[in-house]
Amino acid sequence: MTRTKIFAGFAGAVMLAAAAAVPVWAQMFERITVVNSTGYTISEVYIAPASETSWQEDILGRDVLGDGEEVEIDFRRSENTCDWHMLVVYDDGEQAVWDGLDLCEDWHYELFYNARTGDTKLVASH
Repeated sequence: MTRTKIFAGFAGAVMLAAAAAVPVWAQMFERITVVNSTGYTISEVYIAPASETSWQEDILGRDVLGDGEEVEIDFRRSENTCDWHMLVVYDDGEQAVWDGLDLCEDWHYELFYNARTGDTKLVASH
């Protein structure tokens, strides 16, 4: 399994407004892992706080996340929310979105694709 490490510099820029002290109960993990078990290549991954209205930048940059690969995403401790959204874009342009990810509770996410239904499932664990 290939392992890619991305330092989500966007998180610092996106969250400058959220630089207030983080209560202990709301502290996030410093990193999360996303595993692609879909059978397809993912060309873009976006993660944003639920309060944001835009996705900002693709955390993969110029890289892609092939089937069987995982990416480790580092976050800054200045985040003051546990509630996040994720968007993945396949290399054919198809998209999948999940709302309400609790990054304070879960730190490992695995993606599965169901060809029969056309749905991508996100399984969270910690």
